[in-house]
Amino acid sequence: MTDLSLRNVVKSYGEVSVLKDINLEIKTGELIVFVGPSGCGKSTLLRMIAGLERISGGDLLIGGQRMNDVPPAQRGIAMVFQSYALYPHMTVRQNMEFALQIAKMPKADIDKAVENAARILQLTPYLDRLPKALSGGQRQRVAIGRAIVRDPKVFLFDEPLSNLDAALRVATRIEIAQLKEAMPDRTMIYVTHDQVEAMTLASRIVVLARKGIAQVGTPLELYERPVDEFVAQFIGSPAMNLLPGEIIATGAETVVRLDGGGTARSAVPTTAADQGRKVNVGVRPEDMVAVPAEGLFAGEIEIVEALGEVTQLYVARPGGGAHIIAKLPGIHPDLRHKTVTFGASPAKVHIFADGRSLLYR
Repeated sequence: MTDLSLRNVVKSYGEVSVLKDINLEIKTGELIVFVGPSGCGKSTLLRMIAGLERISGGDLLIGGQRMNDVPPAQRGIAMVFQSYALYPHMTVRQNMEFALQIAKMPKADIDKAVENAARILQLTPYLDRLPKALSGGQRQRVAIGRAIVRDPKVFLFDEPLSNLDAALRVATRIEIAQLKEAMPDRTMIYVTHDQVEAMTLASRIVVLARKGIAQVGTPLELYERPVDEFVAQFIGSPAMNLLPGEIIATGAETVVRLDGGGTARSAVPTTAADQGRKVNVGVRPEDMVAVPAEGLFAGEIEIVEALGEVTQLYVARPGGGAHIIAKLPGIHPDLRHKTVTFGASPAKVHIFADGRSLLYR
């Protein structure tokens, strides 16, 4: 078993606290993705697991063994960096062999490990090429192959696709997903700022914010049941719309009178004690629908973005402020400057009080 545990882990630089009270259990075979805003500590946490940053407090356990003071090379971890860091004068084969040669592994075992990694990553035709003769996606595959040959317990990926163009990102993301399927007993931890990567690759997503963990869950759990306004707006693109209002009816279905007019009905249950409470109603752009009569609000559509399969609408907010965004299926170029009433299914309407979802109290 190669379960990985972070228990009350803290990171600080002198008096400056970077991460505090990080508690996380990662099971063997999971692909965990760390996401969060710039500067939230994603890469720092990954480097602490790798042993490249010292843990200021708490414990890191891998397979039940405390790893805080174990050198990086002895942790059974391989890391794939944002930059490929390939030796330019070495062939693909030599790049993948190098660490095993340093470890004095028998040549027959080295050849077998390299051939296996090349087969998994479809690099066999390129083994005798230099890195300069490869595309960016192929170079990143070589970097991943260099990690695979070491047969680590845990793979760490630090934004490995950020240097690739859009088409290569998609292709390499698919290859990483296939790699995970080919190695189901290996644990992978992946840092990214790209939500598509997080939502498509992860077994679970860890959202980091405010020097700690905001929420941990499967991609759909975070999308459908965000714990607070931060997660609700961080997961999903465009971000969830937040509309201020006041609870006017409680029970199995909650009714909120929205500032500036309009009414929201939500399947989030409330009690009589919530009557009159000031809240924010959250609705994702893709859950907004045009309705003929009473709805959440009516607003003028100021900008129309035709994206092909959907049309993204920027709607004037009642009372002013940032646009409310709606996504409608199909193409609707004729909606600009028209006033449309929008509604949403009660099952898709979130309610936040003091920043936190009422589902989690």
